[in-house]
Amino acid sequence: MPELTIRPATAADVPAIVAMLADDPLGATRESPDDLAPYLAALKRLTDDPNQHLVVAVRADLVVGTLQLTIVPGLSRKGATRSIIEGVRVHAEERGSGLGTRFIEWAVEKSRGENCSLVQLTSDVTRTDAHRFYERLGFTASHVGFKLQL
Repeated sequence: MPELTIRPATAADVPAIVAMLADDPLGATRESPDDLAPYLAALKRLTDDPNQHLVVAVRADLVVGTLQLTIVPGLSRKGATRSIIEGVRVHAEERGSGLGTRFIEWAVEKSRGENCSLVQLTSDVTRTDAHRFYERLGFTASHVGFKLQL
């Protein structure tokens, strides 16, 4: 299998990223792959913020995964910095290849390098396979999350 590279996302990667975001029952209802303008504007905001790391996994010149890592300084936990993993997607043809594990390991190591004392993530309650995956990697379901649509 060709080598895998994890690197910062670029504007050229946006169509592939959006396609992966839309390629599941939840994403299909909230993503719009036919209008990339809002995604490109979001990428600009992300790349301008040093606490945001939107990355892609590339194999044989194809984008096969993406995730966003956000570094959050805070006052709680004695002024601890934490990181948040968001938007993890692996291309359908790569699922089961170990890419998800490698992605999360990358995010944890990057978080350590940013002196984070905690890595957290949320996962939709319907994604039971993802929950098992994160638990296998040492994450615990320790909180209940809430959202308010604006």
